[in-house]
Amino acid sequence: MILAEMTMTQVEEALKTCQSVVIPFGALEEHGPHLPLSTDTIQAMEVARRAAERTPLFVAPPVHYGNCRSTAAHPGTVSISTATLKALLKDIVRSLYRQGFRTVLALTGHAGGAHRMALQDAGEELLDELPELAMAVATEYELAREAGRGLVETAGDAHAGEIETSRILHSHPQLVRGSAPEEYPTFPVGLLVRDKRRYWPGGVWGNPAKASAEKGRLLEELVVEKVVGLVRRMEEERHG
Repeated sequence: MILAEMTMTQVEEALKTCQSVVIPFGALEEHGPHLPLSTDTIQAMEVARRAAERTPLFVAPPVHYGNCRSTAAHPGTVSISTATLKALLKDIVRSLYRQGFRTVLALTGHAGGAHRMALQDAGEELLDELPELAMAVATEYELAREAGRGLVETAGDAHAGEIETSRILHSHPQLVRGSAPEEYPTFPVGLLVRDKRRYWPGGVWGNPAKASAEKGRLLEELVVEKVVGLVRRMEEERHG
């Protein structure tokens, strides 16, 4: 159930039997010279949409902005603060809760460390605040990497490499502009640097040449299964 496409009466009727919703979080962030800035949002939204085809689940509109630190100096990246991100998730969930939603999955396609921690912190605070809420925060990329062991050839693949290029080749091939050189940046340990692009010039972390649409299809399928299982477990624990 795509929430933005429903009428108020449809939502009211559907809430009688389903109180679960996924909120896709993404980013407007560079993904090398070959993938769109919306890569993270696309992946999270595609998985959420397909999961909703398999289990009763509302899909909220995606949040297109995230906290992006390592890529902040690359062209096209637009970042929001962790404070803004936390406040946004908390406000959305509070409003959903008032509407009658009780099981909420924040599914993020952006895997930045500070971004993930902000969502997790917000989720923990919401659990303390809303007594009937079941809450989960899952990183879509980590589910893909975990589920794809044996399928992904690139060790240490992390950003705009084999996994993400495969995923977009599968779901949105018209947005892929060729490939990009293999790259594995090294940042100084413990040192905070202003010019992050100096250490990561190409914006790729992995090997896009290993990507294929078939790998992307299989990876997406595995992640959808993980998300469906997570939602069902949340529902069981809330009702149990």
